[in-house]
Amino acid sequence: MERLLRLLKTEWVPTKGYNSFSEAHDAMIRYITGYYSAIRPHWYNGGLTPNDSERRFYIQSNAVASIS
Repeated sequence: MERLLRLLKTEWVPTKGYNSFSEAHDAMIRYITGYYSAIRPHWYNGGLTPNDSERRFYIQSNAVASIS
C-alpha cells in the first residue's frame, strides 16, 4: 500500500494539488483503475499489470479446479 501511495504522489498528483476533494477523488480513482491496475506493468508480476496477473491466475485456477 505504501508503494501505491508513493507512486500515486510521484506519477499522478499535480505539484499544486487539486482544487477540491471531489477532483482529487476522481483523479485517484482514474489512476488506480485506469492506469495502475490496467496499464502499468509491475516487476513482481513478471512485468504484467495487476489485471493481467489476476486474469491469468483465475484462468489457471479454474483449469486445475475443473480436473476433478
